[in-house]
Amino acid sequence: MDDKQGTANQYLTFTLDQEVFALDIESVREVLELTHITRVPRTPEFMRGVINLRGHAVPVVDMRKKFGMPLVEDTVNTCIIIAEVAFGDESAVIGALVDSVREVFEMGDGEIMSPPRMGLSVKTDFIKGMGKQDEVFVMILDINKVFSEAEMSALGQAGGGGAVEEDKAA
Repeated sequence: MDDKQGTANQYLTFTLDQEVFALDIESVREVLELTHITRVPRTPEFMRGVINLRGHAVPVVDMRKKFGMPLVEDTVNTCIIIAEVAFGDESAVIGALVDSVREVFEMGDGEIMSPPRMGLSVKTDFIKGMGKQDEVFVMILDINKVFSEAEMSALGQAGGGGAVEEDKAA
């Protein structure tokens, strides 16, 4: 009875250290080429700094650092995914620095597997599920769970508060 297709969702795939990740396209606002990032003192280690996005300071998170991966030099493929992240009754706009963006693809609910259980010491609640694209596993992230509320608060302060907006849709 399990419908293989289910509801089709669109995901933006990107790479970090040869691994493929995906974000629900609903949370993605745009993808930018790498631009000048201004370092902000006394911010979390995974925060690269802020960028000017049409007059607003937007915090940029180095996703390699956030996920504990080795750092590498930026390349021509390095880009910033601008995403909207919900936390509590608010939402914030952040930039996610990734190695490269691949494509937007559709995947039905029936094609998404539950995230693997890694034991109690490994926190994986930010992984919505696992999919496959051309025989490569894709980790589908829940962008709203990648950052803790304290981290989101720190990011909002680093962005000068201009990146945090009231969620008017709620």
